[in-house]
Amino acid sequence: MPLIKAFTGLRPVAGRTNDVVAPPYDVMNGAEARAMVEGRPRSFLHISRPEVDLPEGTDPYAPEVYAKGRENLDRMVEEGVLAREDKPAYYVYRLTMGNHVQTGLMAVASVGAYDQNRIKKHEFTRPVKEDDRVRNIDTLNAQTGPVFLVYPATKSIDSILAEATKGAPDMDVTAVDGVRHELWVLSDEATVKTLTDQFDALDALYVADGHHRSAAASRVAATRKAANPAHTGEESYNYFLSVIFPHDQMQILDYNRVVKDLNGLSPEEFVAQISAAFSIEPSGEPVKPSHSGEYGMYLDGQWYKLAIKPEHIPQDDPVARLDVSLLQNNLITPLLGIEDPRTDNRIDFVGGIRGLGELEKRVNSGDWQVAFSLYPTTMEALMAVADADEVMPPKSTWFEPKLADGLVSHVLD
Repeated sequence: MPLIKAFTGLRPVAGRTNDVVAPPYDVMNGAEARAMVEGRPRSFLHISRPEVDLPEGTDPYAPEVYAKGRENLDRMVEEGVLAREDKPAYYVYRLTMGNHVQTGLMAVASVGAYDQNRIKKHEFTRPVKEDDRVRNIDTLNAQTGPVFLVYPATKSIDSILAEATKGAPDMDVTAVDGVRHELWVLSDEATVKTLTDQFDALDALYVADGHHRSAAASRVAATRKAANPAHTGEESYNYFLSVIFPHDQMQILDYNRVVKDLNGLSPEEFVAQISAAFSIEPSGEPVKPSHSGEYGMYLDGQWYKLAIKPEHIPQDDPVARLDVSLLQNNLITPLLGIEDPRTDNRIDFVGGIRGLGELEKRVNSGDWQVAFSLYPTTMEALMAVADADEVMPPKSTWFEPKLADGLVSHVLD
């Protein structure tokens, strides 16, 4: 079974891409999703967030929600808005966000390779979200949200993808957030075989984002395999929809922290105790860390620059030496008393796309007392954690730009 393979994608027909393509299903709340579909009857959100077509207050995990998604998908196929490819293809996918450009390959990836950890994970999943994706895939009989994978940059693969983008794209849409999504269809059998072989020669792929989607695809495949006495391994359920980018084109933004209180300490006591593990100095401007081990802190209207002392950095532990871990283990847990950031409501996480101004806004509102800005986790650090079969701390990475939903879906025949 190859690591990846081409597939007959389901995608918008010519002239309908702008009508269909939507943001990922999990980047907005229910009210935002309802606002986004106003005047857009063929938005993919009618499939990925079908509660928008049901009464407000409907449980998004209710059976009728999944059924509505299937109904909307079937209708868009019947109306000719979405159509299947004539033959298996790969899709070169380019994202442009400002000056940042990344080019990858849309393919289906092997569930078997995922189960054997050749497609490596770095996060735990939450049962409720994983169950949701299982019901979504089963009811739609399709995978509509791609898993964001990364491959170690390889010149031979990169050059094929670059060559494919020299012509006009088959799909080209600029989303409301200004991100441009371009897609080139690669169905030439020789090129398809070359890419399949090139990827199969790689040691591993890495899940960057989409752990719940990949875990759900594995569960669906296991269930369908058990129910299929004629199982061969070639069935479409043995693969999951993916977009795979080279690691050196990834853009990971900072993932910052805000905390509600100082755990009974006065600001002066808190600042004094920080100096046990960090150097600390006031700053006359917001602090955007310039390197690993440096942090910004906003407290009582004042910014500070923090730097972890070298003796507190464990060099032989790929998880403990992450910037998010160093802050958690040397400040947030011992001084602020937050043992488990996954479950403690005294801490929240702010994606770097919102900027340092969002940290100031949160603290100045009085709802939060202190904020920390972090240096972004590197792709190399993420891969080192995955290679060690370890798990990243929560909210360690914020990838931008995000993949779109509705460009191409994988139907489970």
